Amino acid sequence: MPRPKKPANPFRYFNSSPEIIRLVVMMYVRFPLSLRNVEDLLFERGIDVCHETVRLWWNRFGPLFAADIRRQRVSRMKGFRNWRWHLDEVFVKINSETHYLWRAVDQEGEILESYVTKKRNKRAALQFLKKALKRHGPAEKIVTDGLRSYPAAMREIGNLERREMGRWKNNRVENSHLPFRRRERAMLRFRQMKSLQKFASLHANIHNHFNSQRHLIDRQTYKTARSAALAEWQNLMA
Repeated sequence: MPRPKKPANPFRYFNSSPEIIRLVVMMYVRFPLSLRNVEDLLFERGIDVCHETVRLWWNRFGPLFAADIRRQRVSRMKGFRNWRWHLDEVFVKINSETHYLWRAVDQEGEILESYVTKKRNKRAALQFLKKALKRHGPAEKIVTDGLRSYPAAMREIGNLERREMGRWKNNRVENSHLPFRRRERAMLRFRQMKSLQKFASLHANIHNHFNSQRHLIDRQTYKTARSAALAEWQNLMA
């Protein structure tokens, strides 16, 4: 019986250690820092890395880390059926042209899916819903705003009876846009739809990983959760 192939080491062609690469990606994606901010902070720690290397590393390794985080979370939550989703879309400018970032957030504030489109219509809403449902499974309730594209898309899927709409009911997903908006300003906006989709998905997964809801727990519990998240991050792609 042939022996299963061992997955290739993603760091094999790089002279820097995996620990430094993980640190660089975490600093750039998690915090609202520019490429040169990360370069300067690393230099203070005795790590001489060019800002273009920071760009290369987050483009190369960021999606790998995010996919590893998402894979573990989806496998843990796949059987959970009491989900309450909140859907919303946010306007994003790319070269002075308006695009739409659709996002699904659960009742705990965890970002489930991010999807970028050029239009805000039934077709875009349908693609977004199919992608989220395929990856995460069905939700018990789906809260939306008054956009008519949502009921049209949900009627075609066959889950219109799960929809809820009301004043202030969708505040959870609207508040979840704030970390992305802060990161967007630090990056001086986006120049391509592809880069927006890539970074939005990457930022969502890393934000979920380190978001411990510190305002809901005591200091000691928060420190324990933060240490566990950091230890798990240091073992990604190991």
